[in-house]
Amino acid sequence: MTALSTTTIALGDLAFTIDQAGPVDGEPVLMLHGFPQTRRAWRGQLQVLGGAGYRCVAPDQRGYSTGARPAGTETYATANLVADALGIMDALGHGRFHLVGHDWGGQLSWLIAAQAPERLLSLAVLSRPHPAAFARAFAEDADQPQRSSHHKAFQDEGAGTALRADDFAGLRRMFIAQGVPSATASAYIDTLAEPGAIEAAVAWYRAGGSASLRARDVPPVAARTLYVWGDADAAVGRMAAEATADFVTGPYRFEVIPGAGHFLTDEVPEPVNRLLLSHLGG
Repeated sequence: MTALSTTTIALGDLAFTIDQAGPVDGEPVLMLHGFPQTRRAWRGQLQVLGGAGYRCVAPDQRGYSTGARPAGTETYATANLVADALGIMDALGHGRFHLVGHDWGGQLSWLIAAQAPERLLSLAVLSRPHPAAFARAFAEDADQPQRSSHHKAFQDEGAGTALRADDFAGLRRMFIAQGVPSATASAYIDTLAEPGAIEAAVAWYRAGGSASLRARDVPPVAARTLYVWGDADAAVGRMAAEATADFVTGPYRFEVIPGAGHFLTDEVPEPVNRLLLSHLGG
């Protein structure tokens, strides 16, 4: 079993908690979690990819790390989140790296691939279409706005308080409905229950507004790309998933996991690991 180590990386006044696994001289792989998860989402991938010789890095991102939870919605602007990811890899001495993102971490991954292509060895995104494909689906797929209704709901200043109601009962139901084991769901919620944590997580949405609706000008990416989608994903419909192919100019692989929901690393870790290993070695 590959050992995991946990450390803290300081970027200015912020301190990010990071899990790492694999040989220190292995090709680096940065793994960015989404909402409402934490670095724990990548535990299974850290073990397997680290065991295969990759140096895996999975941070709790801004708002999720106890030491990186600044006040103010504006501090969670997408530009800051992208800078955090690149800053972590700079601090670890990784100039180029493979990038893997899920959900909001996938959104950041698409943006990093578009804005800093020279940093990437490859790109893999789970459960989050290219931003321009997502924007197209909002306009053309009648179901997508309902699937993404939380984007609008989280613009309310009281969204964090509402999510805390009845010991996060709504998030617990959502996790279980999408195949997340109850113990894992509880671990995520333990982090979100910390002072200011769920409010910071929601601030990602509030700082960006309805970002998916304004993403049409995000350019195509040239990185060698793997996109993985579960066809039972409650948050992302088929139109958005399939349209992503129109926004990748480099080698592209689209994989559908039948019957899988949104939280792929928790629900179907073994297929995800097989796909990632094949892609990283590509």
